[in-house]
Amino acid sequence: MSIPYVGEIRMFAGNFAPAGWAFCDGAQWPISENEVLFALIGNTYGGDGVETFAMPDLRGRVPVHVGTLQGDTYQLGKNGGLERVTLSTAEMPFHKHVINASTATPPPSGSGINITDGNSWVPAAPSPKPKVYAAVPPNLLMGAGTIGPNVGGQSHENMAPYLAVQFIIALYGVFPSQS
Repeated sequence: MSIPYVGEIRMFAGNFAPAGWAFCDGAQWPISENEVLFALIGNTYGGDGVETFAMPDLRGRVPVHVGTLQGDTYQLGKNGGLERVTLSTAEMPFHKHVINASTATPPPSGSGINITDGNSWVPAAPSPKPKVYAAVPPNLLMGAGTIGPNVGGQSHENMAPYLAVQFIIALYGVFPSQS
Protein backbone atom coordinates (compact mmCIF):
# COMPACT_ATOMS: atom_id res chain seq x y z
CA MET A 1 0.00 0.00 0.00
CA SER A 2 1.31 3.46 -0.82
CA ILE A 3 2.41 5.85 1.90
CA PRO A 4 -0.66 7.90 2.84
CA TYR A 5 -0.96 11.62 3.33
CA VAL A 6 -1.48 12.56 6.97
CA GLY A 7 -5.24 13.06 7.30
CA GLU A 8 -6.08 10.83 4.34
CA ILE A 9 -9.29 8.85 4.88
CA ARG A 10 -9.75 5.34 3.51
CA MET A 11 -12.36 2.62 3.77
CA PHE A 12 -11.15 -0.51 5.53
CA ALA A 13 -12.91 -3.90 5.74
CA GLY A 14 -11.23 -5.00 9.00
CA ASN A 15 -12.60 -4.71 12.52
CA PHE A 16 -9.58 -2.76 13.83
CA ALA A 17 -7.67 0.35 12.87
CA PRO A 18 -4.22 -0.63 11.53
CA ALA A 19 -1.11 0.83 13.17
CA GLY A 20 -0.72 4.48 12.20
CA TRP A 21 -4.44 4.90 11.52
CA ALA A 22 -7.45 5.83 13.67
CA PHE A 23 -11.18 5.28 13.26
CA CYS A 24 -13.26 8.14 11.89
CA ASP A 25 -15.61 7.85 14.86
CA GLY A 26 -15.66 11.38 16.27
CA ALA A 27 -13.34 10.45 19.15
CA GLN A 28 -11.64 13.39 20.85
CA TRP A 29 -7.86 13.21 21.09
CA PRO A 30 -5.37 15.27 23.07
CA ILE A 31 -3.57 17.61 20.67
CA SER A 32 -0.30 16.57 22.32
CA GLU A 33 -0.80 12.98 21.04
CA ASN A 34 -0.89 13.99 17.38
CA GLU A 35 0.18 17.56 16.68
CA VAL A 36 0.80 16.80 12.99
CA LEU A 37 -2.79 15.71 12.31
CA PHE A 38 -4.09 18.60 14.42
CA ALA A 39 -2.02 20.99 12.26
CA LEU A 40 -4.03 19.78 9.26
CA ILE A 41 -7.58 19.46 10.57
CA GLY A 42 -7.58 21.68 13.67
CA ASN A 43 -10.88 21.49 15.50
CA THR A 44 -12.93 21.32 12.27
CA TYR A 45 -14.59 18.12 13.50
CA GLY A 46 -14.81 19.01 17.19
CA GLY A 47 -12.73 19.48 20.29
CA ASP A 48 -11.82 22.76 21.97
CA GLY A 49 -8.79 23.47 19.75
CA VAL A 50 -6.66 24.16 22.84
CA GLU A 51 -6.30 20.77 24.51
CA THR A 52 -8.35 18.47 22.25
CA PHE A 53 -9.40 17.89 18.67
CA ALA A 54 -11.81 15.32 17.21
CA MET A 55 -11.57 12.80 14.43
CA PRO A 56 -14.16 13.11 11.65
CA ASP A 57 -17.26 11.10 12.55
CA LEU A 58 -18.40 9.01 9.59
CA ARG A 59 -20.58 6.63 11.60
CA GLY A 60 -23.96 6.54 9.85
CA ARG A 61 -22.78 9.15 7.33
CA VAL A 62 -21.96 9.23 3.65
CA PRO A 63 -19.05 11.54 2.81
CA VAL A 64 -19.68 14.26 0.21
CA HIS A 65 -17.21 16.61 -1.47
CA VAL A 66 -16.92 20.16 -0.10
CA GLY A 67 -18.48 22.83 -2.31
CA THR A 68 -21.74 24.07 -3.78
CA LEU A 69 -24.00 21.99 -6.00
CA GLN A 70 -27.44 23.02 -7.27
CA GLY A 71 -27.77 25.69 -4.59
CA ASP A 72 -26.73 23.46 -1.68
CA THR A 73 -23.45 24.28 0.09
CA TYR A 74 -21.39 21.55 1.72
CA GLN A 75 -18.89 22.98 4.22
CA LEU A 76 -15.85 21.14 5.53
CA GLY A 77 -16.67 19.43 8.82
CA LYS A 78 -20.44 20.08 8.69
CA ASN A 79 -22.91 17.24 8.53
CA GLY A 80 -26.53 17.07 7.45
CA GLY A 81 -29.34 14.79 6.42
CA LEU A 82 -31.70 12.63 8.45
CA GLU A 83 -32.02 8.89 8.92
CA ARG A 84 -35.79 9.17 9.43
CA VAL A 85 -38.23 11.74 8.05
CA THR A 86 -41.80 12.69 8.98
CA LEU A 87 -43.63 14.37 6.12
CA SER A 88 -46.03 17.21 6.79
CA THR A 89 -49.05 18.07 4.67
CA ALA A 90 -47.06 20.92 3.09
CA GLU A 91 -44.44 18.42 1.85
CA MET A 92 -46.93 16.14 0.14
CA PRO A 93 -46.99 16.68 -3.63
CA PHE A 94 -50.25 17.83 -5.18
CA HIS A 95 -52.34 14.86 -6.16
CA LYS A 96 -55.96 13.86 -6.41
CA HIS A 97 -57.92 10.69 -6.12
CA VAL A 98 -60.70 10.18 -8.64
CA ILE A 99 -63.60 8.50 -6.92
CA ASN A 100 -66.38 7.03 -9.00
CA ALA A 101 -69.29 6.50 -6.66
CA SER A 102 -72.94 7.26 -6.33
CA THR A 103 -75.59 7.63 -3.72
CA ALA A 104 -78.24 5.03 -3.16
CA THR A 105 -81.12 4.42 -0.85
CA PRO A 106 -79.88 2.45 2.14
CA PRO A 107 -81.16 -1.12 2.39
CA PRO A 108 -84.17 -1.63 4.60
CA SER A 109 -83.40 -2.39 8.21
CA GLY A 110 -84.40 -5.70 9.58
CA SER A 111 -83.30 -8.55 11.71
CA GLY A 112 -79.99 -8.90 9.85
CA ILE A 113 -78.54 -11.56 7.65
CA ASN A 114 -78.68 -15.22 8.50
CA ILE A 115 -75.24 -16.83 8.50
CA THR A 116 -75.06 -20.50 7.56
CA ASP A 117 -73.02 -23.13 9.36
CA GLY A 118 -70.53 -23.51 6.49
CA ASN A 119 -72.02 -26.79 5.24
CA SER A 120 -74.63 -25.03 3.14
CA TRP A 121 -74.40 -23.78 -0.40
CA VAL A 122 -75.31 -20.28 -1.53
CA PRO A 123 -77.80 -20.43 -4.39
CA ALA A 124 -76.90 -18.91 -7.76
CA ALA A 125 -78.09 -15.37 -8.47
CA PRO A 126 -81.69 -15.23 -9.66
CA SER A 127 -82.48 -14.41 -13.26
CA PRO A 128 -82.68 -11.62 -14.20
CA LYS A 129 -79.74 -10.57 -12.03
CA PRO A 130 -80.50 -7.81 -9.50
CA LYS A 131 -79.22 -4.30 -10.26
CA VAL A 132 -76.56 -3.35 -7.72
CA TYR A 133 -75.41 -0.02 -9.23
CA ALA A 134 -77.50 3.12 -9.51
CA ALA A 135 -77.41 5.73 -12.27
CA VAL A 136 -77.04 9.17 -10.66
CA PRO A 137 -75.94 12.62 -11.82
CA PRO A 138 -72.13 13.08 -12.01
CA ASN A 139 -70.02 15.29 -9.72
CA LEU A 140 -71.91 14.73 -6.50
CA LEU A 141 -70.16 16.17 -3.45
CA MET A 142 -68.88 13.45 -1.18
CA GLY A 143 -68.15 13.70 2.52
CA ALA A 144 -64.89 15.61 3.17
CA GLY A 145 -63.67 12.89 5.52
CA THR A 146 -63.45 10.37 2.71
CA ILE A 147 -61.35 12.50 0.36
CA GLY A 148 -59.45 14.88 2.66
CA PRO A 149 -55.73 14.70 3.39
CA ASN A 150 -54.55 12.06 5.79
CA VAL A 151 -51.15 12.69 7.34
CA GLY A 152 -50.44 10.30 10.20
CA GLY A 153 -47.29 11.93 11.58
CA GLN A 154 -45.35 8.67 11.36
CA SER A 155 -41.72 8.84 10.25
CA HIS A 156 -40.30 6.64 7.54
CA GLU A 157 -36.79 5.43 6.84
CA ASN A 158 -34.80 7.79 4.66
CA MET A 159 -31.73 5.67 3.92
CA ALA A 160 -30.41 4.11 0.75
CA PRO A 161 -29.22 0.51 0.86
CA TYR A 162 -25.85 0.33 2.58
CA LEU A 163 -22.91 -1.84 3.61
CA ALA A 164 -21.07 -0.92 6.79
CA VAL A 165 -17.26 -0.70 6.61
CA GLN A 166 -14.67 1.13 8.70
CA PHE A 167 -13.45 4.60 7.74
CA ILE A 168 -9.91 5.20 8.97
CA ILE A 169 -7.73 8.31 8.95
CA ALA A 170 -3.94 8.32 8.57
CA LEU A 171 -2.08 9.59 11.63
CA TYR A 172 1.35 9.43 9.99
CA GLY A 173 2.72 9.67 6.49
CA VAL A 174 3.52 12.43 4.03
CA PHE A 175 2.53 15.91 5.18
CA PRO A 176 0.58 17.32 2.21
CA SER A 177 1.87 20.57 0.74
CA GLN A 178 -0.51 23.22 -0.59
CA SER A 179 1.49 23.95 -3.73
